[in-house]
Parts: sequence; C-alpha cells; structure tokens
Amino acid sequence: MKNNGEKQQTVKIDETDKKILNLFNEDGRMSYRKISRKLDISIGTVHNRIEKLVKSGVIKKFAPVIDHGKLGYNFTTIIGVRVKGGVLRNWEDKTSYHKNVLCMYDVTGEFDAIIVARFKDTSELDEFVKNLLKEPDVQRTYTQTVLNILKEDLGSSKML
Repeated sequence: MKNNGEKQQTVKIDETDKKILNLFNEDGRMSYRKISRKLDISIGTVHNRIEKLVKSGVIKKFAPVIDHGKLGYNFTTIIGVRVKGGVLRNWEDKTSYHKNVLCMYDVTGEFDAIIVARFKDTSELDEFVKNLLKEPDVQRTYTQTVLNILKEDLGSSKML
C-alpha cells in the first residue's frame, strides 16, 4: 500500500459495518444471505453496506488468504535495506514486485526500507540477498530469520 506521505481519509463505519467486516474476515466466501441472517438485516442492506465499504476503500479487494507454507515457502525473513539517497522510491517500486516479497515498508532509523519475504530454503534467500547487494543503489542489508510466527494477520478486522 502506497501512502506517499499523504494523510489518508478516515472512513467512519458503524457497528453493523464492523460486524459485516468481522464475518467476512472469518469467511471471505460467506454469502450475503448468510450475513443477513446472522445479523438480522436484509440482503439489500448487506449488499449496500459492502458496496459502500468497497467504494470507500475500506475493503481493498476480495482475495484468498494463502498459506505459503503449504506451497513450500516455510522460510520467513525480515530484511532491512539501506538505499542511496534520492532513489528510494524507484528502488522500492522495482523491488516490491519480486515474487518473494510479501510486504515492504518505508521506515525510520538505520534502514530506509524493511522487506518481509518468504523463501523455500536458505539458498533461495541467499540468492535474493546477493541480488539485492548487486544493485548499485543498495548500500547495505540486514537479514533476520523468523524462527516462529506467533501472529500473522495483516487483514485483521479485530482492531475495529
């Protein structure tokens, strides 16, 4: 998600919207009919509420939550990257599309960007990091390997 330093417009939602989001978070394939029954509201209300949440950008897209481990990507890393001044945005635009990169953040502190990535094994990670370091704009990387994932819920509606 690009923010480009601009303040995002805050969207006001009510308790019904929150309940709809929580139900979708539990099961993204739940029908409007089932949601209407669970919340005791009409199907038309559910449809209109979801359309409003999509148009306002609260719901960004409908997509499956993939278990990367089941596909062999069991190795999670967090990589700090220091990039030469003035080229960070271009470097991020290019690197964020790499197949292994799940998340990329602009950060403060010692590094300019943090990458969260998944790999099948250490040799795939090694190749990724070495390719990063070959890039003329990358000054330094720092890689941490995740031993255990205690919580990973980027699409959570629990904070509502």
